[in-house]
Amino acid sequence: MAKQKKFILQESEIPTQWYNILADMPNKPLPPIHPATKQPLTWQDLAHIFPEECSKQELDMEHTWIDIPEEVLEKYKFYRSTPLVRAYELEKAIGTPAHIYFKNESTNPLGSHKINSALAQCYYCKQEGTTNVTTETGAGQWGAALAYAAKTFGLEAAVYQVKISMQQKPYRSSIMRTFGAAVTGSPSMSTRAGKDILTVNPTHSGSLGTAISEAVELAQTTPHCKYVLGSVLNHVALHQTIIGLEAEKQMQLAGEYPDTVIACFGGGSNFGGIAFPFMRHNLKDGKHTEFIAAEPNSCPKLTRGKFQYDFGDEAGYTPLLPMYTLGHQFKPANIHAGGLRYHGAGMIVSQLIKDKMMHGVDIPQLESFEAGMLFARTEGIIPAPESCHAIAATIREAKKCIETGEEKVILFNLSGHGLIDMTAYDQYINGDLQNYTISDEEIQKNVSELEQIV
Repeated sequence: MAKQKKFILQESEIPTQWYNILADMPNKPLPPIHPATKQPLTWQDLAHIFPEECSKQELDMEHTWIDIPEEVLEKYKFYRSTPLVRAYELEKAIGTPAHIYFKNESTNPLGSHKINSALAQCYYCKQEGTTNVTTETGAGQWGAALAYAAKTFGLEAAVYQVKISMQQKPYRSSIMRTFGAAVTGSPSMSTRAGKDILTVNPTHSGSLGTAISEAVELAQTTPHCKYVLGSVLNHVALHQTIIGLEAEKQMQLAGEYPDTVIACFGGGSNFGGIAFPFMRHNLKDGKHTEFIAAEPNSCPKLTRGKFQYDFGDEAGYTPLLPMYTLGHQFKPANIHAGGLRYHGAGMIVSQLIKDKMMHGVDIPQLESFEAGMLFARTEGIIPAPESCHAIAATIREAKKCIETGEEKVILFNLSGHGLIDMTAYDQYINGDLQNYTISDEEIQKNVSELEQIV
């Protein structure tokens, strides 16, 4: 086995600021708008639901660098920096001349990148006197991170987990409850939104859209409660840029710079986290790095969705967001990558897609697990089903280098481990998984029902 090289920063080298790509984008995203008035939202509007500081960060088009609060930075130091690793054995198995690196966000105690923003959001909630937080979660990585972060800052947490994911991954619910969170399968009968959804479809298996609706409703009807979320919005991607800022320093230690940066894509948090710090060099310094977001073939908003204002949830409680979307009524297939089963893309990524500064690729479920199995058998790490999509896209790019003979440097984000996803791997090994695709007719039906704002 080739000697694996790991690059880890000293504590003093951990970034002390997050990178706000909004300040550097030549074409700013369209603003989120109020669904009733159709007017652009202010941070004060957002602060009725979200923490005040996060609401300000969401709309900040001016400040390129935003200080990480000292208390959050101290919590980061429990597990950061995470390693950057050269995947020699994966390269050998593929037979590629490409140099493959991965940023290993699975090494932190919560097992995924989600804790980076959970700590920040709970800190801001605590600072403004909030006592309760509520959120949605798909596969459960965000719910677990939020439950832990809430307990860290003395907050009570309520999590709505997508019902099918709760059934597929029961131990993630156990993790949340271990940290003290109340966990409810969504859609549920505990909210008006959940009751309405189940009235129309009593067998609804849930989606991130249904879970968001329920969490937002709970935040709006509970005193001293804020809604926090793990992806899609600008401030979440901002907090995750700690990943790419570290990776940038670590690539310097490796003596290389990425030609291609890849991450899986649900709403955009881990993609933005690793990609945006490198993208600033394309924007400012004339670099030509390629950026690829790997989404499920069954949920192809980046490649087959429509750019349109749409709700972030199924019930229509959220602001209207300018996004590539499959329609907020879209019901995703029950794939095991629960964190990627979301109908829309974040505002920043949607604008970057429009500006051709990045692109998406669709990965069938079986290809993603095939890639995850190869990665596990070569690098000794079982990746989360979500991360398998990034690995599959990396393998595609590495195989292209076999044909061209190019020694490209490819960097991908290993956003989480799959040690609580072994049921999915069992089903793949036993031949019980299948691919899912969505028809053009279904996409057109969903998006045609949206109000035509742009």
